[in-house]
Amino acid sequence: MKKPLSNTKVTVKLRKSEYHNEWYLIIESYPVFKPGSKKASRVIEAINRTITTPIWDKSRTARTTETSKTFKPKRDVNGIIMCKSEIDQEACIYADNVRKLRQHEYDNAALYTDKESELAEQNERSQCNFLEYFNKITIKRHKNSSQSIIVNWTRVYELLKLFAESDTILFSQINMKFIEDFRNYMLTAPCGGNRKGTVSQNTASTYFSIFKAGLKQAFIDGYLTIDLAAKAKNIQGQESRREHLTIEELNILAETPCDTPVLKRAALFSALTGLRHCDIQKLRWGEIQQDGKKYRLNFTQQKTKGVEYMPISEQAYKLCGERQEPNKLVFEDLPDPSWISRPLERWIEDAGIDRHITFHCFRHTYATLQLTGGTDIYTVSKMLGHTNVRTTQIYAKVVDEKKEKAAKVIKINIKPEK
Repeated sequence: MKKPLSNTKVTVKLRKSEYHNEWYLIIESYPVFKPGSKKASRVIEAINRTITTPIWDKSRTARTTETSKTFKPKRDVNGIIMCKSEIDQEACIYADNVRKLRQHEYDNAALYTDKESELAEQNERSQCNFLEYFNKITIKRHKNSSQSIIVNWTRVYELLKLFAESDTILFSQINMKFIEDFRNYMLTAPCGGNRKGTVSQNTASTYFSIFKAGLKQAFIDGYLTIDLAAKAKNIQGQESRREHLTIEELNILAETPCDTPVLKRAALFSALTGLRHCDIQKLRWGEIQQDGKKYRLNFTQQKTKGVEYMPISEQAYKLCGERQEPNKLVFEDLPDPSWISRPLERWIEDAGIDRHITFHCFRHTYATLQLTGGTDIYTVSKMLGHTNVRTTQIYAKVVDEKKEKAAKVIKINIKPEK
């Protein structure tokens, strides 16, 4: 089957200026068939050149009206518009060179096979900037995500620029060596903001996973011909200690005044429900349902976007305060994470607790105390809103350590039998 050709013709033409006695040189291409359209288009391209001395061919009429008659410009044997002025003639020769270039492009495009066209498109994509692409998918992919996720993607973007020492990383530059070099860089990457030193191994692991997610999306979108993300080796994270409070410490904190009362209520609410700070901060009264003496939350997690239906205790409900309009925040004026550290630290110190406790530790406390109390791991996983039970298993290890310590508490002076 013969392949149909578009037979686009490119011509240099003149367009009269409305205000001066001069003519603009333009390039006209017709017919041009744009991708996905069967309708022919006429493409006009200005080349920023004007002439004032064209020679008119009196034997070729361009347009005739009742009051005037115009003629087409005279052309030499090569089809170049002829002028009286040498400068104008040079402009016409330049215009014809542009015409030749455009004609060559259209002719080659018409002769491409589908495979060649695809290859040409791939070559064009390989010259795109991965950094610009990464920034765009951060905005597109996480426009509704939690602030912590957006901050992490933005930090990876900044580290890529630092690593490349440039604002540009072409897709054609990305290969397994580039990925391995960036992986090694991540292990000693600088901390962001005003913090000094290098990132922890767990942070490096998170950042490198985000980079791989960007590569995976680039492969899906056709910017990479090989799924390099699947071949890249992860940075192994280190198991971190999940600090938590005992029930005795929680009771002490409940009795200790806090100079930010809403912080105290929110922290204890987290210990009783396992909710994250971001979910507590955005919780509205309309998301708390009451059925007699039973209470439950009906909300969407900020981090996972999962819709949660969670029963809560009467104690947790009382920490919310007096019921308000459905659209009002339950914990109104709860400080952002960046402003919560100092008042939380003062409250912990006033309670006589000398360990480093963050707001997220109250969520850890909920998980640990539930497992210690005998709640099965699958229920705890659902209550925490984990998408994978393996995430919850790290708390089970803390409980196992307690069991091992308990097993060694009782000691009997047993003398060996003779």
